[in-house]
Amino acid sequence: MSQHVIFIDDEAAIRDAVAQWLQLSGFAVTLYQRAEEALAELQPDFDGVVVSDVRMTGIDGLALQQAVRAIDSDLPVILVTGHGDVPMAVAALQQGAYDFIEKPFTPERLLDALRRALEKRRLVLSLRQLQQSSAAQSDVAHRLLGSSPAVVELRRQLLTLAPTPVNVLIRGETGSGKELVARCLHDFSPRRDKPFVALNCAAIPENLFESELFGHEAGAFTGAQGKRIGKLEHASGGTLFLDEIESLPLAQQVKLLRVIQERLLERLGSNQSIAVDLRIIAATKPDLLEEARAGRFREDLVYRLNIAELQLPPLRERKDDIPLLFRHFCQLAAAHLQRPCPTLEGEDFAALLAHDWPGNVRELANAAERQVLGLANPRPASHSGASLSSRMEQFEATCLRDALRQHHGNIQAVMAELDLPRRTLNEKMQRHGLNRSDFLPE
Repeated sequence: MSQHVIFIDDEAAIRDAVAQWLQLSGFAVTLYQRAEEALAELQPDFDGVVVSDVRMTGIDGLALQQAVRAIDSDLPVILVTGHGDVPMAVAALQQGAYDFIEKPFTPERLLDALRRALEKRRLVLSLRQLQQSSAAQSDVAHRLLGSSPAVVELRRQLLTLAPTPVNVLIRGETGSGKELVARCLHDFSPRRDKPFVALNCAAIPENLFESELFGHEAGAFTGAQGKRIGKLEHASGGTLFLDEIESLPLAQQVKLLRVIQERLLERLGSNQSIAVDLRIIAATKPDLLEEARAGRFREDLVYRLNIAELQLPPLRERKDDIPLLFRHFCQLAAAHLQRPCPTLEGEDFAALLAHDWPGNVRELANAAERQVLGLANPRPASHSGASLSSRMEQFEATCLRDALRQHHGNIQAVMAELDLPRRTLNEKMQRHGLNRSDFLPE
């Protein structure tokens, strides 16, 4: 942890002397003459300590300490007091100040207080970060459902990439949840309070693309009666999600590349450059480099978009998640349609597992809604042609996963429910790639 210290005193000679002591001792020091200046810059989660004189013009040290508590109640404040201010400083300790130092003081006295305060701050921020990480993991697990190894790895990669500013390319088949993943990348990022703007590149006529992306001025073309803000400008500060990016016309690829490189755009019909700050998340089904080799996509744009890549597994490769997902979609549909949620039997789930699901999660959600409406049973007509033994293996994995999830990884409870000895259960879990730790409570 960095050793940051904010020091506030309205006497320049004291500020300079303290700064020299602290810098020689390895601290990073920021000096302020007035408390108002420091408060204007101070942010929650500041990784340091505030040291302030008590008697100052404007906001004094006691009022400063209360203002700092309002910003971050765990941020240590050390007050520097004259002899006559000791009773006042003791009262400040009772109100939450970390420590006070009586003038005149030695460098050693200040350094000792700072080191203790910084260690406390380090522990507080570490615990806070751990709690935030745990909450994020729990939240993303409720949005990206599934406990198959592919989905567990996807969630891990997502939480690693989300806080970073890099552009991300999402690869996945139609219906595999690319927009949901893009939305999670935005919602778990520092840009979460700014716009998330989604644009399907395949749904826009080519002659409208430039206006849609870059906006236009009044009179820029026939029918442009007023000024229009484009998606790139509207997403500034936030995230722009470009779905089916492979459909972006080559002419617009050149202009998008320039925006990414220069962080500037021009509306159609204008010569004025507008600064933009955005993160681009693109989604595609085909390999963009193969598209580039075929002359349908710019290779230099591929490298700008694909700083990091997320691969979304098709549903047929994560079949163990199908029962959980189908129940979830049934519950959502039942609540939306105000109908009872159907009860499914083991043979119903076996039929679900036997299907290829070419439409992936989107097709599964549609099947669940039709099931709630009573328009179809959960046994799709097309089958993968898997052997009976293969289907039985899939069903066994589903039963094990459901029991582990229901009992939160309690092996004894799973053994009792499935009537299995410990060794047999261990062998089956190992064969199906199931780990008890994946089912423990968050």
